[in-house]
Amino acid sequence: MSSPKYIDAASAATVVITLVLFVVAVFLKGFTHDLLLEAGVFLVSVKLILMAQKNSVAAAKLDQRLERMEKLLMELPGSLTRDSSAG
Repeated sequence: MSSPKYIDAASAATVVITLVLFVVAVFLKGFTHDLLLEAGVFLVSVKLILMAQKNSVAAAKLDQRLERMEKLLMELPGSLTRDSSAG
């Protein structure tokens, strides 16, 4: 089993581009009220990416659990028919 990727390339690129634009805005606009707006945009972008990653991990775990349940359910009818024919 391979190790899980915690962040995909598109998400990483989005964070990097947003961070670069934020730094550029700091140097061009200075520490003004607009800086708070830029910081807000950056934080919202990061939060959305983190939420998407968390949902992806949760979906993968759920998929694994469902596969295990399906495997157990497939084995169940065989064990029931063996038990009923033995008695």
